[in-house]
Amino acid sequence: MSRIPRAALAAASVVTAAALLAGCSGGSSSTGSAPSGEPQEGGTLTYLEPQTWNTLYPPAAGFYPNGGIVDNIADRLLYQNPETLELEPWIAEDWQVNDDATEYTFTLREGVTYSDGSPLDAENVVRNIDLFGKGDPDRALTVSEAINNYDRGEVVDDRTVKFHFSAPSPGFAQAVSTINSGLVSNETLERTGEEFGPGNATEIIGSGPFVIADEEIGTEISLEVREDYDWAPPSLEHQGRAYLDGIDYLVVPEDSVRVGTVTAQQAHIARQVEAPDETQFDADGLSLLAAATNGVNNGLSFRFRDPILEDIDVRKALIAGIDREQIVETLFTDSYPLATGALATTALGYTDTSEYYQYDPDKAAELLDGAGWEIGSDGVREKDGQKLSLTFNEALPQPRSAEVVTLIQEQLGELGIEVNLLPGDQAAQDAARVEVGTLQVYHSMVGRADFDVLKSQYHSANRNTLLNGYPDGSIGDEELDGLLQQVASTPTEEGRAEASAAAQQRMAEQAYILPIFEEPQVFGFVDAVQGFRTESVGRPWFYDTWLAQ
Repeated sequence: MSRIPRAALAAASVVTAAALLAGCSGGSSSTGSAPSGEPQEGGTLTYLEPQTWNTLYPPAAGFYPNGGIVDNIADRLLYQNPETLELEPWIAEDWQVNDDATEYTFTLREGVTYSDGSPLDAENVVRNIDLFGKGDPDRALTVSEAINNYDRGEVVDDRTVKFHFSAPSPGFAQAVSTINSGLVSNETLERTGEEFGPGNATEIIGSGPFVIADEEIGTEISLEVREDYDWAPPSLEHQGRAYLDGIDYLVVPEDSVRVGTVTAQQAHIARQVEAPDETQFDADGLSLLAAATNGVNNGLSFRFRDPILEDIDVRKALIAGIDREQIVETLFTDSYPLATGALATTALGYTDTSEYYQYDPDKAAELLDGAGWEIGSDGVREKDGQKLSLTFNEALPQPRSAEVVTLIQEQLGELGIEVNLLPGDQAAQDAARVEVGTLQVYHSMVGRADFDVLKSQYHSANRNTLLNGYPDGSIGDEELDGLLQQVASTPTEEGRAEASAAAQQRMAEQAYILPIFEEPQVFGFVDAVQGFRTESVGRPWFYDTWLAQ
């Protein structure tokens, strides 16, 4: 399979599903195809993304199009096994943590270099983590949400680094296994936030198995193998260079084109195969992988400081008035389990709070009546001259977000609640996310295989999806913020689990959130793709991938 011409992508958009399926006979896998035969070196894999990347600065690279690139160009101190979620050596041969998790010491491997030839040594590692742990507002470089209570790094010797924290930071070891702590060269660390953005991709230098070779802004980015790569996680059977010669990432926003191109065998793999298209991969020569994201579920955050949602009974009415099972059964497949709490069942800290999320439209109507919201002449409830009108965002990275909100619009409309959808590109969505009064309900999720993921999503200093923290510095629910801080700052796993459960319980009791489903990352690919795997939250990692000839 050669590089895809643009004409092939255009043609695929008009190929019908029936025609595509007619060219293939049955057979699929929900976990991807097992490797067949011995791995082969060579070939360029074509990977189709629904959205373009917007930054390669590791702490800000959580957006899946960003992470899918950073994951393949930047190594980390530790490796999180995506199957066991255990932490293992990688660039660090070993590590020690003191009793209260305020000091971490890492011993580095010898001989690791960046693709520009510069050494990945103790001084460089400290420079990376100092920037990620503290940020640099003057260069518009944010603090990593994965690193908490950071104080400073210390070069002990050429191969030993020590990191100090102002308070316990029990999630730090896992943090340095994530793409948010992807290590980059000293020269790369000098860049501004803008210089980590589109147009600068080839200048981002990591030590990973692939190097960025070319970029066409907004449409394509090409990676090529690093021939001298020889420092994969020691636990992997495969060592040395990656099998692939290169990877072409193409931005293909239209679902039908992305899926059609792969099922027509004109591309190798596509991310975000939507639920209605999964059956197209029930064909011979095609496979499907639904990778768990192990974090905060796809769901709704009710911004309880907004005047309309200040009344807990209104928030409870929204929860009782939304039929989550109908959403999942109508729009999704078995790849999307119904959520039973804020976290996925596979996530660290998972607590079952499903009793708070039962569908009961009669109860919803009673709560709204009791709260003084009366049905108006146009069918929309009113109170003191104000309509019960809410705005939800379209979560562009999340599967079928607009359809989810549309179905909720119908469900809540029957109760006299008006729902508006705020569309827009990613920049508009990001701006609206933090604008007080713009959105009452925020649709999102976040993947991270650590207790800290709960803090990342809901704490006022992190993603702040509840808008608990306002720009003026005020906090609406100090108790919740405190519990989330405990999740990130309690040195024992037992203590972190207790704080996580308490935070989840508070959000459930206060009707702050409505989890909908456990969100996977769904990839569809041709069977020529062998050994494909993801890291612990579903981002593609192509080090072990090879193409069968």
